[in-house]
Amino acid sequence: MSEVTPEEELVERRMNRADLLTGIVFTVLGLAIAYWSWVMPRLEVRGIHPATVPGLVPGLLGAALAGCGIVLAWRAGAQGRDARFTEFFALFNQPETGRFAIVVTLALIYALVLVGLIPFWLATALFVFSFIFIFETWASPTPKPLARAALWALVQAVIVAGLVTVVFEDGFLVRLP
Repeated sequence: MSEVTPEEELVERRMNRADLLTGIVFTVLGLAIAYWSWVMPRLEVRGIHPATVPGLVPGLLGAALAGCGIVLAWRAGAQGRDARFTEFFALFNQPETGRFAIVVTLALIYALVLVGLIPFWLATALFVFSFIFIFETWASPTPKPLARAALWALVQAVIVAGLVTVVFEDGFLVRLP
């Protein structure tokens, strides 16, 4: 039987804190989704069957997310009673934290700014191009040459934006913004 090194023990304590916070966030988010799904209009006046109300699936998914969050938080709390949050916050000094912040920022810009402001295909192409270009150059431990990264990102952006638009509009018959 191998012994656990102090470094492995520190990583495990940090991950338990991360799991605890993630579980709490998932629980709150799931409960909020379930609540807002519950208060959605039920459309009884139009004779809509109760099994097809608009908030049914989001409500079930919200409840499932809250349940998973509770289990994750409970498990992390039970396993990591001796862990301290100062050890957890040391994780934010890692390079991975910066890359995570880039991902969140790009996703929020795409979802909250670009989609709806410009055509969907263009917003998707800009998002994919930016994501690939940034992670192939500035956010990479081994950056690629700018011209090569830009060309690769452009090719991927055109392919992804085109395919996503065609699949949703023609395959799923969804009118995109």
